[in-house]
Amino acid sequence: QVQLVESGGGLVQAGGSLRLSCAASGRTFSNYVMGWFRQAPGKEREFVAVINWNGGSTYYADSVKGRYTISRDNAKTTVYLQINTLKPEDTAVYYCAARRGSWLSTSERDFSSWGQGTQVTVSS
Repeated sequence: QVQLVESGGGLVQAGGSLRLSCAASGRTFSNYVMGWFRQAPGKEREFVAVINWNGGSTYYADSVKGRYTISRDNAKTTVYLQINTLKPEDTAVYYCAARRGSWLSTSERDFSSWGQGTQVTVSS
């Protein structure tokens, strides 16, 4: 398993940008597929993006494609989520998650480690 801590959330105006970070503990970060999920008020948690061990493969939910970018820096044991042109609909708690392995998954069932979440609130 791996310990994950998200940061970078906050209150931002619509049209702005944020970069969320997820710092991972341990020395085997490159062994994990990393994902981002979010949970909006009154809604179930949903998949956002996923990235493989070396960053060579990514996959995004249709709802965020074009505005969100997932990336990772294995030397810093950190995964990022860049969010551009923020909309009020992006308001949610954002979670990063880790799955040991090399294949991508969009299901939270396949991720064994989770961060505590970071709140993103977009005002208009």
